[in-house]
Amino acid sequence: MDNRNRENGSTFNYTYSAKEQEELKRIRRKYAPPEENKMELLRRLDRSVTEKGTVISIVIGVLGTLIMGLGMSLAVVWQGMWFIPGIIIGLIGIGILAAAYPVYNHVIRKERERIAPEILRLTDELMK
Repeated sequence: MDNRNRENGSTFNYTYSAKEQEELKRIRRKYAPPEENKMELLRRLDRSVTEKGTVISIVIGVLGTLIMGLGMSLAVVWQGMWFIPGIIIGLIGIGILAAAYPVYNHVIRKERERIAPEILRLTDELMK
């Protein structure tokens, strides 16, 4: 703490003990914005690329599985007039399910292109 007396220009200094300093730092850390080092940022950016592709491909895969299951149910359980439409719906579901992996690869490729400049900048800074 630094207080100046305006009349004579004298200075008053006070230093907290080590225990009080630690308490001050601990309290300050609670309210200060979190500091993210460059390596953590690099890891987070790299993870974000695959996470987006994974989420999209899982959603497509689940949707395709549900549609395939509907088709199988129509073809096997209700047979009769629903047999042919059930097979067609099941094949559509298999097609959607099969598209999940190519969609994953496409999303990963696009995300890597989008994030590449930032990743390269960070790696250049970290390698210096």
